[in-house]
Amino acid sequence: MQIDSAQLDTFAAVIDEGSFDAAARRLQITPSAVSQRIKALESGLGQVLVQRTKPTTSTEAGQALLLLARQVSLLEVEAIAAVKGKVEGLRLPVAVNADSLNGWFLPALLAVPPELATAFDLRQEDQDHSAELLRDGTVLAAVTADPRPVQGCRVRVLGRMRYLSIATPEYAERWLAGRPLAEALADAPMVTFNPKDMLQRRLIRQVTRRRLDQPMHSIPAAGPFARAIRLGLGWGMLEEEAVVDDLAAGRLVEVAKGKYVEVPLYWQHWKLKSKVLDALTAAVLDAAEAGLRTT
Repeated sequence: MQIDSAQLDTFAAVIDEGSFDAAARRLQITPSAVSQRIKALESGLGQVLVQRTKPTTSTEAGQALLLLARQVSLLEVEAIAAVKGKVEGLRLPVAVNADSLNGWFLPALLAVPPELATAFDLRQEDQDHSAELLRDGTVLAAVTADPRPVQGCRVRVLGRMRYLSIATPEYAERWLAGRPLAEALADAPMVTFNPKDMLQRRLIRQVTRRRLDQPMHSIPAAGPFARAIRLGLGWGMLEEEAVVDDLAAGRLVEVAKGKYVEVPLYWQHWKLKSKVLDALTAAVLDAAEAGLRTT
């Protein structure tokens, strides 16, 4: 069978917007029309493609179709741009980890040539898990810690982010002073980003050679996460560049001096002949060279 392009666009809109009503607003059609297109697509393929949850998500069967929708949309927009001379109406989904978003990554978007002006749809995801968004078709490119190429993708080395174990001097005096660090860390409150955040645990393994069950605060936002550490709520891992001045001035201290965790980062994107993806890739590589450790 052939897949109707309007049905394919509607399927992607339902997943992106999280509901049939929101997809209808984006496509400027009625919710009933959205429902009819999705039902026709599912009937033709003999598979349930949309999980009717809040928000709506793709089923496993729908993931390949979602990837197709992304690729068709990109190639269609670029074909029209080749005729009209400019890119219009493209939303390019990209997965990026929080610390890269908060640091070196955003300047890359500014470096994409104006004639390829694109609406970037950035999805924040931990670098250890962002490759999954490539596999299921949610994004067309991602900053990831996985050097193994997702099937159908290209991989480029970006560099490394170095993280230090950081606390306030007052916190260190209260929780860490006067006893071996490996012992103190078992009681000292720790700040973690979310359950996927393994940086603190990697540092603990370096120091203690075992897993601890210490008190833990979970703060899933980059700004508040760093602020919690700077306020003394707990110790946590912060990017070296973000704390070097505070360490020199004595406003912050290293919990495990001389130890660090480095996270290698890679850029993965689908193998498509695309001027927009090529331009974004070049800009990301340049930004990474300026903002990450490469030696």
